[in-house]
Amino acid sequence: MQRRDLIKLSPLALAGAVGHVSMAEAQTETQNVQALYNVRTFGATGDGKTVDTPAINKAIEEVAKAGGGTLYFPAGTYMCFTIRLKSMVDLYLAQGCVIQAADSPKIGETTGYRGGTYDAAEPNDPWTPYQDYGHNHWKNSLFYAENEHDFSVSGPGLIFGKGLSHGIATAVRGGYQPFKAEQPGVGNKTFALKNCRNVILRDFRLLKGGHFGLLATGVDNLTLDNLLVDTDRDGFDIDCCRNVRVTNCTVNSPWDDAICPKSSYALGYARSTDNVTIANNFVSGYYELGSVLAGTWKKFAEDAKVSRNGRIKCGTESNGGFRNITISGNVIEGSKGISLETSDGAYLEDISITGNTMRDTVDAPLFLRLNRRNRNPKETLRKGTLRRILISNLVSYNSAASTACLFSGIPENLIEDVKLSNCYFGHEGLPRQMRVGWGDDRQPMTEWRTLKVPEKEEDYPELLRFGPTPSHGFFLRHLRNLEMSHIEIAPATADPRPAMWLEDVHRADLFAITAPAQENFSLHNVTDFRLMWSRAAKDTTLANVDNRAV
Repeated sequence: MQRRDLIKLSPLALAGAVGHVSMAEAQTETQNVQALYNVRTFGATGDGKTVDTPAINKAIEEVAKAGGGTLYFPAGTYMCFTIRLKSMVDLYLAQGCVIQAADSPKIGETTGYRGGTYDAAEPNDPWTPYQDYGHNHWKNSLFYAENEHDFSVSGPGLIFGKGLSHGIATAVRGGYQPFKAEQPGVGNKTFALKNCRNVILRDFRLLKGGHFGLLATGVDNLTLDNLLVDTDRDGFDIDCCRNVRVTNCTVNSPWDDAICPKSSYALGYARSTDNVTIANNFVSGYYELGSVLAGTWKKFAEDAKVSRNGRIKCGTESNGGFRNITISGNVIEGSKGISLETSDGAYLEDISITGNTMRDTVDAPLFLRLNRRNRNPKETLRKGTLRRILISNLVSYNSAASTACLFSGIPENLIEDVKLSNCYFGHEGLPRQMRVGWGDDRQPMTEWRTLKVPEKEEDYPELLRFGPTPSHGFFLRHLRNLEMSHIEIAPATADPRPAMWLEDVHRADLFAITAPAQENFSLHNVTDFRLMWSRAAKDTTLANVDNRAV
């Protein structure tokens, strides 16, 4: 198709269609002869039956050749396999537009909906052993881009990942047909972006996003804003990325993490995830798939075998590192707690967590873990770090209490320089039942007086896998330089466990700690301990103490 055959709308028509172009901008558009292209002009039908992918990819190619522009999707349902995004081409999904992921091939079959398939998963050897299957491939997705720049997908339309695999072929979620991710022709993710820059995803809604609503690997200058995601696995995985803003989004992801910075080895080298802001989002893990999008907000039954992840987490893939990350102003409901995890040698440093509110957390509000799973090439092996962590102005209400907030390094590698201030931790009190494993099962609570929390130095870092703790507020082990001030730990019912357990902790300054009156500090191999002006216990200063309650 020649450029003269493309539909070019005037700047004022663009303003009316897209709805966010000012008159001044429109005048600039006139001078620059910028164009808006309608995907229907290229043969896309939007009839909900025809496979529109060939027409959509043709349109993207033509707009890219024309120097870039906006490709407009009017109302309609566009059945699609892999859509290949290109530099300088923005997709705009109008109100009433649905991009639907066509059904993948079923188990044992070679083609999916109307004989179609998703692009083949590319090889990623020899790096595949160092991260899960989904992290090693990008092309087998609904939207895919590699080495592209300056593009966006926006607008109030809906992306429906009906035909995508969430990665577990035997698990039916939300009543949808499951698919086997590793099978040729199967789509595994909604968005997969590799080595891109200057990317914006904004305003659309996503239902059932597959293994990842977004997998961004090696993407710099990434903006995710005002997205509503109601999905059957991960929300956003931000892997080896730099200069990222995740703001004003709603993510319901009961079976995996909602917003998850990572630093895997999928690029073939260790690249850190740096300069990330996660702000003003709502994340959850206890609403049934599709009910947030529908506005019914239907919670899972208490006995439903759902892990209720839905959290904000750094890790678990952690080869490159995490630096300069702010997690602020988020509302976190019915999910697991905020987690910072370095298990594969990552430097996890300079993190600010402030102004967040949490309710009905299913494990514990905070989990900081530094261990040595070492899932990386042995020649790159190094000790990780977890240090310079600031947590402030946090409100947590009605969390589970079998396991306390757990901060744990390992004996030869300590967490360092952690400060908490102005935080309220309200939990249910000593429970009769506790969640176990990944959180989708329950067992009777163990007798707390005989508990020994395992080290699990080489294991996958997951809080509930440590089992219950002999303290109800914090379990702190293998730390150096801890400060806590104006912290309240408030069980709703009686909890005879001490509020805090400190083990192999060196230089701990605790000021204005509030907890119900009892022996609240269980100290084991602790040096330079100071407790002052607290309702939880009398002022105490100890140079060296072991196996003592205060």
